[in-house]
Amino acid sequence: MQMSIAERSTRTTWTGPLASGSGTLDGGSSQALDGQEVTWAARTEAPGGKTSPEELAAAAHSSCFSMALALKLGENQTPPGRLEVDCTVTLDAVDGVPTITTSALTVKAQVDELDADRFAAIVDEAAALCPVSRLFTGAEVSVQAELVQG
Repeated sequence: MQMSIAERSTRTTWTGPLASGSGTLDGGSSQALDGQEVTWAARTEAPGGKTSPEELAAAAHSSCFSMALALKLGENQTPPGRLEVDCTVTLDAVDGVPTITTSALTVKAQVDELDADRFAAIVDEAAALCPVSRLFTGAEVSVQAELVQG
């Protein structure tokens, strides 16, 4: 029997109807999300200090891709000096149903002794490796990467 690499969980407790109700996140050993509120308005209007599933998905994707890219750059013997990975997750109506349709990653990487062509190939390797990218199979996942001077 194969053991998992990791398991993490979070609980959302929701009260009230969708438009005026709210949820609170709790759970997991990190407790990093404990007490974070989610609302429909935070999803579709102004966040107002609350989060949304799309923001949490964007955080998951940007952090996961950062790790995958750091790994692949290290395997290339060109570890990053700094990576900035922004992610925008889009919620659209598809056939009248709210659907996460895209996750767009923008990467700025400071990496010594690496040319742009090799960097692009390593970015592609990281994109194929990132578990959250694979989770979004069916959504359009794009990566725009730039190698910047340190």
